[in-house]
Amino acid sequence: MRIVSLVPSVTESLFVLGLGERVVGVTDFCIHPTQAVAALPKLGGTKNPDIEKLAALHPDLVIANQEENTRRVVERLRGLGIEVWVTYPRRVREAAALLRELWKLGGSPETLTAVIEPVERAVAEAERRRSNRPTRFFCAIWKDPWMTAGRDTYIHDLLTLCGGENIFAAHSERRYPRVTLSEVEAAAPEVILLPDEPYCFKEEDAQVLAELAIPAARSDRIHCVDGSLVSWHGPRLLAALPFLQALFAEEPSRPSSPSAAAASQRTPVKKTS
Repeated sequence: MRIVSLVPSVTESLFVLGLGERVVGVTDFCIHPTQAVAALPKLGGTKNPDIEKLAALHPDLVIANQEENTRRVVERLRGLGIEVWVTYPRRVREAAALLRELWKLGGSPETLTAVIEPVERAVAEAERRRSNRPTRFFCAIWKDPWMTAGRDTYIHDLLTLCGGENIFAAHSERRYPRVTLSEVEAAAPEVILLPDEPYCFKEEDAQVLAELAIPAARSDRIHCVDGSLVSWHGPRLLAALPFLQALFAEEPSRPSSPSAAAASQRTPVKKTS
């Protein structure tokens, strides 16, 4: 089977599952695993891939995502007779289930034992350990305007599973509501997360938030973090779960980089603040 992946986290998952040799094309944003994807044809962005270049690869299957890719692209591909699998995990449990579905494309029994089952156990353990005293958090995803993840998102489900309480869970009907710094201050988050994707937050953004009269600023709990640990589904969960649980712990110490945990799944991550 020849596979084109239009989803960065799916691309990584396919390689970790031992299916990388079947991948014949990826987006410009599919960057992991670094060496493996470097030689693959790049098809443009997730929203606007080069359809003609993609079709010329003669894929048996294109894997897309309802949130990352557009209906227009999916319909054009299907109009060309190309099979498209549109994924859409919005819960951590759904992300674990998707990993198993990807494995069914031809993964080995060894990969089931080494990758799938550890992720499923980690999710079950996180559910068992879910705190009954969650930590109020604000997770920014964009700036100018400031935006955050609402209730019906994978980010919300992951962070609440790890011990957080989303201060903007019921802010609006939008999945990614716009908020103001005044609203952030009024909601008094105890922890703030500033991922480096989709918007690349930096230390100067943390300094802006540190000037607010909020518990997170007073206790030095404003963290610039690797965005893939917050928003990528797949084997990266093995690193994300303990890392985020540490951030939300009642008496936290600044968490160290989860790169060692990620390396066990051949999933490199960037150093966090």
